[in-house]
Amino acid sequence: MSFFGLYGDESEVSPMSDSFIFTRFGQPPHLLFNNAQQQSATAAVVRAQQQQQQQQHQQQQQAQAAHIQQQQQTIIGLLGRGGGGVSAAGLGGVVGRAGVGVGSSSGMAIDARGPVTTPPERSMIRDVWAQDLEKEMAVLRDLVETYQYVAMDTEFPGIVARPIGNFKSKADYHYQTLRCNVDMLKIIQLGITLADENGNLAKIDGSVCTWQFNFKFSLNDDMYAQESIDLLTKSGIDFAKHAEEGIDVYQFGNLLISSGLVMYDDVKWISFHSGYDFGYLVKIMSCLPLPKEESEFRNLLSKYFPALYDIKFLMKSCRTLKGGLQDIAEEMGVSRVGPQHQAGSDSLLTGNIFFEMREKFFDGKIDDAKYLGQVWGLNGAGISPPNINGVGTVVYNNGVPVPSTPTIDRNGQDPGTPGSTTPSQQQQQNGQPGTPNQYNLQYGKMGGM
Repeated sequence: MSFFGLYGDESEVSPMSDSFIFTRFGQPPHLLFNNAQQQSATAAVVRAQQQQQQQQHQQQQQAQAAHIQQQQQTIIGLLGRGGGGVSAAGLGGVVGRAGVGVGSSSGMAIDARGPVTTPPERSMIRDVWAQDLEKEMAVLRDLVETYQYVAMDTEFPGIVARPIGNFKSKADYHYQTLRCNVDMLKIIQLGITLADENGNLAKIDGSVCTWQFNFKFSLNDDMYAQESIDLLTKSGIDFAKHAEEGIDVYQFGNLLISSGLVMYDDVKWISFHSGYDFGYLVKIMSCLPLPKEESEFRNLLSKYFPALYDIKFLMKSCRTLKGGLQDIAEEMGVSRVGPQHQAGSDSLLTGNIFFEMREKFFDGKIDDAKYLGQVWGLNGAGISPPNINGVGTVVYNNGVPVPSTPTIDRNGQDPGTPGSTTPSQQQQQNGQPGTPNQYNLQYGKMGGM
């Protein structure tokens, strides 16, 4: 180890019994501390220096928090498309730091540690961090030969922007909203659960059937919606660990492409209301922003995921099922393992619901010609005929958390569906206009103006 400060330069410290020998580089030992008073005095100097450094660090943190709004200009870099025309006024996301309640209307601070989950709940779910990525991907590569159903869920930092302008249809509006947010934001977690044709879960080390991939994400540097971060923190996501030990998304993308999990017709992916989930995965594997046109996105989607089911789309044939993933689980008597709004738990629940639905509502056989490849909310799937007055409307998510799985009420409606108000009317309702840019977006602060 090294010691700094007594001599104005760095000195080497060598342990010797209860004493230390401090040696200046290139010189012989010249000072031996055997006197308890001298040691005490030296320790006091060290403590004083440490306290001074801590105070300086705290002052830096306070200065960053005080000027956090100025950091909103980083959106230009996060857009990843170059060019200008972006204004930070009314920015919908937050670039903040763990432990500081930046941009939250409630003013509450975030505890990035979150609650501790009991081991029995986690025994089926394996957390994967950067140091374990290649090893666990090799495990999945072997398992997919036998377990060819992949239930999936993601967690991401909410929705921070809505597009404005003219749209071909309501479906086009929804895709453009998806595109601009996926391009600007980063995935936080991906949950993958493997099962065979009969719904039997893969079992590794006695019980593990689900892998929860934890990606690098910084509350200091990355954009997010405050309410979403609050929700995920309460669910137990450790953002401090994500910043330090998280997986590089593009390294993961390279391994995913070669894993045997994608680009095979006989590997079937299971999801719930999964436009955003697949949007992030397509971006990660292609290393490109999402295409401007939804038709181009669907072409990419079909190449990477030629066989997929969306439970929300399957629900069209299950009249008694309404609401979100947890509502369906309770209705069907499917138990959850692990905390809600963590990708591992949600993917495991998604897989169990799918096989239960297949037996109860589809007599054990799903008509692939009708349901395979359909993603709820894309290409008009699940969207009523558009009722747009020729102008793209702006929607602010005032006070409504935006978890990875879109919020659906008990009547099966998405509260984020745009209404018939014009941008000027919406501006009056929300109190602050957004600023158009190269994406033609309008930003609204999450959690109220």
